[in-house]
Amino acid sequence: MMLSEVTAVPLAALPVAEFKDHLRLGTGFADDGAQDALVGGYLRAATAAIEGRIGKALIARDFLLELQGWRWPDAQALPMAPVSAVASVTVRDRTGAAEVIDAGRYRLVRDAQRPKIVAAGALLPGIPVGGTVEVVFTAGFGPAWADMPADLAQSLFLLAAHYHEFRHEAGAPQAMPFGVMALIERWRTVRTLGGGSA
Repeated sequence: MMLSEVTAVPLAALPVAEFKDHLRLGTGFADDGAQDALVGGYLRAATAAIEGRIGKALIARDFLLELQGWRWPDAQALPMAPVSAVASVTVRDRTGAAEVIDAGRYRLVRDAQRPKIVAAGALLPGIPVGGTVEVVFTAGFGPAWADMPADLAQSLFLLAAHYHEFRHEAGAPQAMPFGVMALIERWRTVRTLGGGSA
């Protein structure tokens, strides 16, 4: 299994100005915008770290899931939540020849923890020996910062501020701060049966 972003979080969706206020960075100087890229980098790093911990996409964007086989013959859990849409399912043979599967052959089952695609009939489309399947889907709470739950938004600010505070220290603490962990705990995906729900 390989999961990758098809579209990145646009800089415009990140609350750069609000985070600069949170850090109490000086304003009114000629180079006010000079730190926007740096601040955006802290926000992106914090977003990636929190998403990795909770298995949720904070800001909506498209992802590509590549598999060599389905988890079950009639269903496949998606590794990020919440999922709002499945854009396409494409089966490729060992030579790379692609077949886009008709959307009527599968459907999205929305779930806060483990969204999945399930077969509309008995089975999901077959994958040729040596072939792969690619699922493109949209995951995230919404396209704007305001769509994110307040506790997750606060945890992201706290973690990004932590990265900013320790930006020059080689021996900076590696663990996520307790306040961040407390805020994200209820959002973490609970795995059962040794990962059998994945």
